[in-house]
Amino acid sequence: MNGGLNIFKLVAEASILVQLVMLVLLVFSFMSWVIIIRKHQQLKSAMDEAESFEERFWSGADLAQLFREVSGRGAGSNGGLEMVFESGFREFARQRQRRTHDLRIVIEGTERAMRVTGTREIGRLERNLEFLANVGSISPYVGLFGTVIGIMGAFQGLGEMKDVTIAVVAPHISEALIATAMGLFAAIPAVWAYNRYANKVDRVASRYEVFQEEFSSVLQRQIQTDDAA
Repeated sequence: MNGGLNIFKLVAEASILVQLVMLVLLVFSFMSWVIIIRKHQQLKSAMDEAESFEERFWSGADLAQLFREVSGRGAGSNGGLEMVFESGFREFARQRQRRTHDLRIVIEGTERAMRVTGTREIGRLERNLEFLANVGSISPYVGLFGTVIGIMGAFQGLGEMKDVTIAVVAPHISEALIATAMGLFAAIPAVWAYNRYANKVDRVASRYEVFQEEFSSVLQRQIQTDDAA
C-alpha cells in the first residue's frame, strides 16, 4: 500500500502458520486484559475492605458484637481481613469455651487459624497472576518464532524470482515482523500488570500479617483481663 502501512493487509497476506501464531498471541493478549481488569477491581476491593474493616475494628467496637455482624452475613459475603478476623475470633472463642487456661495454647490456636485463612485469601488474590507472568515471558518468543517462519517463507518465495529489489522484499519482511510486534504487544502489558499486582498482593499480605499480630495482642490482653477478674 502506497503512502502508509496497512497492518490488516500484511496480516491477511501472511502465511497460514504465521497467521496462526498471530491468532495465539491475540488470544494471549485478550485473556491478559481480562485478567488485568478483573485483578485491578479485585485488589482495589481487597484494599478498600481491609481499610474499612480496620477502621471499624479500632473504633472501640465490642469484638463479640463485631464477630456476630461479620459471621451473620454468611461466608459468601465476607472476604479478606474480615475472614481473617472471623476465623481467629471463632478459634479464640472455641478455646475459651473449652476452659483452656494456658494462654500460649489459646493464642497459638488463634494465630494458626488466622494464618490459614490469610494464606487462603492471599492465594485467591494471586490467582491468575502466574498466567500474566507466563504471557510476558513467552509471548516475545512466540512472536519471534512467527517472524522466523515468515522470513523463511518470504526468502523461499523470493528465491524463485529473477529480479529481486527492496520494493519486492520489504512487504514480505514486514509481514513477518508483524508477529514480533504482536508478541511485544501481548507481553508488555502482561509484564507491567504482573509486577504491579504482585507488589500490591505483597502489600495486602503484609497488612494481613500486621493485623494478625495486633489482633493477637488484643486477645492476650483480654485473656489477662478476664483471668484477673
